[in-house]
Amino acid sequence: MSIATFEKLLAKIEPHISRHDTMLRESISARVRLLLTLRFLATGERYINLHYSFRISVPSISLIIPETVAAVYKVLKDEYLVTPTTSSEWKKISDEFYKLWNFPNCLGALDGKHIAFRATKKDGSFYYNYKGFHSIVLMALVDAQYNFTYVDVGCNGRVSDGGVFSNSTLYTAIEQNALNFPNDEKLPQSNVEVPYVIVTDEAFRLTKRMMKPWGQRSSISEKIFNYRLSRARRVVENAFGILANRFQILQRDINLSVDKVQDITLTCCVLHNYIKKNDGKSYLQGIDHENTESVNITNGSWREEVFSTSLQACTVNRSPNDAMKIRSIFTKYFNKEGFVPWQWEAVKKFNF
Repeated sequence: MSIATFEKLLAKIEPHISRHDTMLRESISARVRLLLTLRFLATGERYINLHYSFRISVPSISLIIPETVAAVYKVLKDEYLVTPTTSSEWKKISDEFYKLWNFPNCLGALDGKHIAFRATKKDGSFYYNYKGFHSIVLMALVDAQYNFTYVDVGCNGRVSDGGVFSNSTLYTAIEQNALNFPNDEKLPQSNVEVPYVIVTDEAFRLTKRMMKPWGQRSSISEKIFNYRLSRARRVVENAFGILANRFQILQRDINLSVDKVQDITLTCCVLHNYIKKNDGKSYLQGIDHENTESVNITNGSWREEVFSTSLQACTVNRSPNDAMKIRSIFTKYFNKEGFVPWQWEAVKKFNF
């Protein structure tokens, strides 16, 4: 975070976290409160270590950080973590996916991540996931520019991965058509209409709105589809990677209550959007880079530093016929009218 971006955030949050001096002592300034909280989120340091760095007592730190985390989310969420609600807003995202990642009629890339924490004894195995630790799930939709457009936090890690999405507010909104997705449109240079879709990985079920890769026993044309979908879906992988890399607290076993872990996760997501908008490309250093001329993918530096806590693959064997038909239309399109010159070499080289 640049100094200018920090000062801008401080100006927004200062009225919410400032405290008055008393006859006995001076209050801890809003600047120090924000610095302390950002240090905690960025490093994941224990309260006792922060105590020695800031010369603030552990009991005070245990009050300051949750208060400041909640205040940051409150002042930023309405401006920096907004889900589109109009057809024109969704179309703008779709246009960017087509321009940047060559995937038309795409409204976002969806993925989930387990956020580890230390559950209490009374929780038992309620939050215990298949990876062998206690967690809640962060489910997020990301646009073509690595911004979070929808975030759902709090589902316990023990729930099956299909159940995580089925229990989310996004699933309900899609099923009820409450997000005003655009009407079906023809693919570019084609006469075939398809719905606007969200790209996902194997952790999700294939539906009319959710496109996932073909299985391992894929034909060449299906591998082309998998490659093209992977290019679009890579934005959510990188968004999660940068998020966890910049906010190291998300890579720690957070020793706080579930509600505070939820607040921390939401605040990290809104800070991700806030810093990216204000500091631009400097914040995104270390993301994957694909050179389409030499057909080469350079993995982002975050992949060497971030422990994978992605969701488990969906075990549903049979997908709806209408969803299969839509995926087949996209597959045919990417192999004909919508092909890109380097895709054949990419499939051979990277074995999609």
